[in-house]
Parts: sequence; C-alpha cells; structure tokens
Amino acid sequence: MAGNRELVVSFGEMLIDFVPTVAGVSLAEAPAFLKAPGGAPANVAIAVSRLGGEAAFVGKLGDDEFGRMLAAILRDNGVDAGGVVFDAGARTALAFVTLRADGEREFMFYRNPSADMLLTADELNVELIKRAAVFHYGSISLIAEPCRSAHLRAMEIAKEAGALLSYDPNLREALWPSREEARTQILSIWDQADIVKVSEVELEFLTGIDSVEDDVVMKLWRPTMKLLLVTLGDQGCKYYARDFHGAVPSFKVQQVDTTGAGDAFCGALLRKIVQDPSSLQDQKKLVEAIKFANACGAITATKKGAIPSLPTETKVLQLIEKA
Repeated sequence: MAGNRELVVSFGEMLIDFVPTVAGVSLAEAPAFLKAPGGAPANVAIAVSRLGGEAAFVGKLGDDEFGRMLAAILRDNGVDAGGVVFDAGARTALAFVTLRADGEREFMFYRNPSADMLLTADELNVELIKRAAVFHYGSISLIAEPCRSAHLRAMEIAKEAGALLSYDPNLREALWPSREEARTQILSIWDQADIVKVSEVELEFLTGIDSVEDDVVMKLWRPTMKLLLVTLGDQGCKYYARDFHGAVPSFKVQQVDTTGAGDAFCGALLRKIVQDPSSLQDQKKLVEAIKFANACGAITATKKGAIPSLPTETKVLQLIEKA
C-alpha cells in the first residue's frame, strides 16, 4: 500500500437521484420527487469521510447548478474535491429511481451524454490519484469514451503508485448497449483489482448461475486478488481471501430504502482496510472489518436517500454493541 497513507480516492460518476416521495409506485404514478445527490463512487467517498476517514473524489460534473451543488456537497462532507472538473457543454447526469414496496430500486437515467461520460485522461488530477492508499471505482465509467480511457489511465497511475485497487461493478443494465457488452466490459478489468465486491444479482449476471455457493463464487476469483466479497443484502456477506473464506451475518433493521447501502458497506470496509491493511491476511481482523461494514450498510438502509443516511462511526458501533 502507498506509504502509511489512509486516503481513499473514488473515481467515477456523481449525479442527482430523483426519488418518489412515496414508496411502491412507478415513475408515472409518483406524485412528486425528492432531489438527492447520488452516484456510487461519490457515495463511497462520503461514507469514508463520514466515518472519520480521508477521502477524495475524481470525476466530471456539468458546469450547471446541479454540478456546482454536488461539488459543494462533497466539500461539505469533508471529501477532497480537487479531482472534480466541470464541463461547460454537457449537463450533470440525472437518475429517476423508483422505490418499490419492498425498498428495492428501479432506474431511469438521463445521460446523452452527461458530463461524467466526457472526462478525459488529460483532465485527471494525477497527484491526487498518486496519493491514494486505495483507488476505488465502478463499471459505469467503462461504458463510453473518453471516460473509459480516463478510467483505465487512472487505474494505471494508482497501481504504479502502490495503491490497492477496489472494484464494485455496480451493475446498471439500463445504461449498457446490451447484457453481453456489460458482461464483457465489466470483466475486462477484473484481473487488475485487489478487492472486488459484488452483489448476489451481479454474481448471477457475471457467472450465469443463480447460486451463491462457493464453487460459483470462485469462478470470479483471480490469483491476483486479495479479497472477493459477495453481499447478500439483509443476509450479510460472504468473503474470500487467499488463505481463508467465510460468511458474516448482517444486522436486523427495518429497511426503508436500500439506495447506497452497498456503497456504505464499501466505504466502511475500505476505511477499515486502510487503517489496518493486515486485515486482508488476518481472518479475525477481516471478520471484524466486515461486521463493521455490514452494520454501516444496514443503518444506511433505514432511511431514504444514500448520503443523508450514511452513519458516523459512533452510530455503527452503537448498532454492533446492541446486537
């Protein structure tokens, strides 16, 4: 890992989510929408910062009211926005997110193209990326050029500087030209990651098998990896490291909105790993880190909207102690 630093740099999209004011309705039926900042990589950065960690975000926003608002939200939440650039010719991305009666989500995106898709390799804040202990990213930034080339270059810079690479594919099928293209591109950078987190839906999508058994998960394991995680919602998480594997149960909470719960999990786990990188080789430490991450994800699902729901370390420890 890069020196003794604890900086988590998140790369990718930040956007505005519009969420219906009532749950369990279609977009057409929604009487009104609440505006909420979103975008998985940005959520992860804010999750790290909310837990007392050092975080930065690298990405492109529209030079518009929403873009300026999102940059301010990063700064207000203690995230270094030195990697944010603005595009005068493209808008900040929008997503309409329906919350079904069970708290799960459906998406409709406005990106044609949005500013995040137009980030170029020349616009990367190289010095910021070089300072990362962990460089975290998703797959949405792989969909279109020039952002795809910027993404690949940023990974190279971070890896060369000694960072751990963390990958949460964060599958959004509606954004890809086809399922085949999504699967191909998501897996095109699979071998380079040190830490990978997938949901059970993503596991099935990538393997073609509807199972979370170990032999299925191991189809996604690579010898270069340090940690592979499969999140199972309210059932907790399965983990696979080089010398051990297991499962950690979640915490029982009343789910209201699962938006951002996976990002909260990622942020919390990365926060723990940069504090003590030896947890990747120590099963007892890793289980404690995952338990902390599970608690963080569970708390985030108890309120509407990702960023307002992200907990502080005190809140997470309170839930762990109560359980």
